[in-house]
Amino acid sequence: MSKSSQKSFEDPVRLLWRGLRKLHSLWLSWTYPFASVGHHVSVHYSCNISRTIARYITIGNKVLIDRNCRVDVPIVREGANPAILLEDNCRIGQGSTILAINRIHIERNVIFGQSVLIMDHNHSFENVSLPIVQQGVTRGGTIRIEEGCWIGFGAAIVCNGGELVIGRNSVVGVNSVVTRSVPPSSVVAGNPARVVKQFDSSKGEWVLGASALAATSIR
Repeated sequence: MSKSSQKSFEDPVRLLWRGLRKLHSLWLSWTYPFASVGHHVSVHYSCNISRTIARYITIGNKVLIDRNCRVDVPIVREGANPAILLEDNCRIGQGSTILAINRIHIERNVIFGQSVLIMDHNHSFENVSLPIVQQGVTRGGTIRIEEGCWIGFGAAIVCNGGELVIGRNSVVGVNSVVTRSVPPSSVVAGNPARVVKQFDSSKGEWVLGASALAATSIR
């Protein structure tokens, strides 16, 4: 077999899985009562998206949700508007979880790595006389990830109150834990996450380390 033939050959099993994914995506788009759903949406058939909470989810055009993701509204509050908004061209990586009881808004062209957690609330644990499982969840806040961000493998973004904003074109590093807002055009890393690099528009270049922290920090 020539090299050109090898490049054009597609494993029949992969074609089958691709077809199943396409059919599943069409099934969701046509039959689930989403608040709205765009064109060319791709959702892997292993994802956990319940029909009963679909009306609280908005999905834009060309959104990709990879395998084994969970997109859920575990607590529906009375009169709730869409709690999860995925704008055009979002890419949600394999094994990621998005849990909203208030509002999580992911703007256009945002990329998630694998195993990312986005949660706008947390477990209550203040009463030490009760098991945590019996204490419910906090009221939480809202999360907005602005256009063009990249959320790295294993990162967690959790909001316990107020509004948490990941500024436009920012990067959240691998395994980082973000609990406060991030300025635009920043790179944050660590647990808790801190600014390690930021684009200085006056200089037209990225500023590293302590210089970036001096210029601006997570709000």
